[in-house]
Amino acid sequence: MFDRLQAVEDRYDKLNELLSDPDVAGDPKKLRDYSKEQSTIQETVEAYREYKEVKAQYTDAKVMLDDKLDADMREMVKEEMNELEGQLTALEARLKILLIPKDPNDDKNVIMEIRGAAGGDEAALFAGDLYRMYARFAEANNWKTDVIEAHATGLGGYKEIIFMINGRGAYSKLKYENGAHRVQRVPETESGGRIHTSTATVAVLPETEEIEIEIHDKDIRVDTFASSGPGGQSVNTTMSAVRLTHIPTGTVVSCQDEKSQIKNKEKAMKVLRARVYDKFQKEAQAEYDAVRKSAVGTGDRSERIRTYNFPQNRVTDHRIGLTIQKLDQILEGKVGEVIDALIVEDQSSRLENLED
Repeated sequence: MFDRLQAVEDRYDKLNELLSDPDVAGDPKKLRDYSKEQSTIQETVEAYREYKEVKAQYTDAKVMLDDKLDADMREMVKEEMNELEGQLTALEARLKILLIPKDPNDDKNVIMEIRGAAGGDEAALFAGDLYRMYARFAEANNWKTDVIEAHATGLGGYKEIIFMINGRGAYSKLKYENGAHRVQRVPETESGGRIHTSTATVAVLPETEEIEIEIHDKDIRVDTFASSGPGGQSVNTTMSAVRLTHIPTGTVVSCQDEKSQIKNKEKAMKVLRARVYDKFQKEAQAEYDAVRKSAVGTGDRSERIRTYNFPQNRVTDHRIGLTIQKLDQILEGKVGEVIDALIVEDQSSRLENLED
């Protein structure tokens, strides 16, 4: 572990030299890439340097203990060593976590797509519940939510809603929400009091920049049309809505949330880029998994990842066997407790793989 940490520190020092080089300063791409790499490893380097400093203090204290000291001084040195040992243990644990390979998308904004699946109107209502849950979670983290496209139902739900959450580290937390969510509750229209089961799917895509995936204008077909509201009624008589089709992959995105065609196209382009990037990533991951024969973290959106049981006020995440009797609070946006548990489980699993 410490050989790897020393290599990381050496790389950090080398990046400092490179960033001071006039040739690099004059090359925007190199400057951006080196700055990003340095920022990625900075926390690890700082923790490693702190570890080395504490280790040196511990070594000095041990040398003092070997000297001829009176009883009081010896007791003081022993207390200091015990305290330093505790710091070293904590720093070692932190350094192990920091050495886990980072997801390069973790710091990015996200595009979330929620769709009502099995269950008709009840599934659409549940999709609306999930959207509001994530919007409140975003607000609690000081992230901004921006709706890109929404197909609302007359009862206040959504057949589909696509929105962006802008905030540093949004993907690092929300990526665990990818999958099928199941709800069990008695619909308001159910006179017999029977519990119905419905599902909604959640897709979480990292926002991608143009430099990460190149999409040529010639590969995109642009169609414009008049926007519409629930039931198909006309909302806007101008051709402000935009549909983009990425011809090589067949990916289609439409946006009609804005009154401006230009703004709708900009929003649609962000979603298109994210979806195409996601498709390429999944293809690469599938190829990697086939070689490695790994059954870990497929992220298949058809998998049922979580159940929301209203009669019991219960939420169960099936991936880690976590059950919490706080459904009402979670739907108010306090889903962080579940997400934090998923992060800990993910880190533990990856740490085991790293040690193997």
